Amino acid sequence: MGGETGYARGDVAVPPAEGGGGELPAWRWASPPEGPEEPEPPNGPRPAVRHLGDRAPTYAAEPTALPAADPAALDFLTPDTVLEGARYGGYTLRAASLRGDSARYRGEARRDFLLTARFGSGDEALVLVVLAGGDRAAPGAREAAAELGHSVAAAVGRSRERLADDIRAGRREALLSGLQRLTDRGYGRLRARAAELGLAEDAYTAGLRGLLLPLDPACPNRVCFGAGAGGLFRLRAGRWQDLEPDDGDAAGGFRFRASVARPGDTLLLCSGGLADPMREENLLPDELAARWSQPEPPGLAAFLADTQLRLKGYADDRTAAAVWEA
Repeated sequence: MGGETGYARGDVAVPPAEGGGGELPAWRWASPPEGPEEPEPPNGPRPAVRHLGDRAPTYAAEPTALPAADPAALDFLTPDTVLEGARYGGYTLRAASLRGDSARYRGEARRDFLLTARFGSGDEALVLVVLAGGDRAAPGAREAAAELGHSVAAAVGRSRERLADDIRAGRREALLSGLQRLTDRGYGRLRARAAELGLAEDAYTAGLRGLLLPLDPACPNRVCFGAGAGGLFRLRAGRWQDLEPDDGDAAGGFRFRASVARPGDTLLLCSGGLADPMREENLLPDELAARWSQPEPPGLAAFLADTQLRLKGYADDRTAAAVWEA
């Protein structure tokens, strides 16, 4: 066959063979079309891990050491970060749990627990977010948080139909008593487990927060519950409101809040690792208020960057779930 034997495919052009054989033809990249060499990213620059304030935190911004692994228990490895999101009707949900700076540096596992689940389908379904966080110094903090979170989530799932009906009907007292009963049972299991392990009750426990969101677009009712360390905040008209102020309630007392969502509200549920700086440092709530007052909720990557805004002196795990009302 005489003549050219090369071919072009896409942007790659192959010249004809020379000399009828012998050496393989060299590859040649076709010239790219004229235009900017490095186009701007369509969604702007990547979110950066930042810190607030004049002093940088003690630890590095990114993970340093991995936790030690047991070959016989690989199913129980805990990832550094968990990220979740959803959009139903008039609200957008974002949730994240990440290892604290101290645990990242020391090679310790994340102790906070996060679970998001949808129970049921259609307008009668419920979205549940459960987060739990244990004391960093307690030996069984990670296991206690996971056990409590799974226990309460399973109980809510089994009671989904009644809970969904009570939420749609606005039966506050029924919801309060029912969710308190489910939460108390979860803590009762923790106390029994602590006794089996020979641990003090305060060494095998965790703070808990739960959020129930109906899928029915005509139902604006939102229900939060929990006990122990953690917090619930609402961003309304550019200002934060602490919905769980220090009201003299005992550390392990049950907390319950049923509210009607307004357009433009942002509800933030978080573990103690984020609730503490939200209450103690003005820089963090001010920065989040500016970021979360935009017309559109943040995407998953942006929400993660917002959640891990760092401040010196706050190195614990952080877990948060936020709901933007359209």
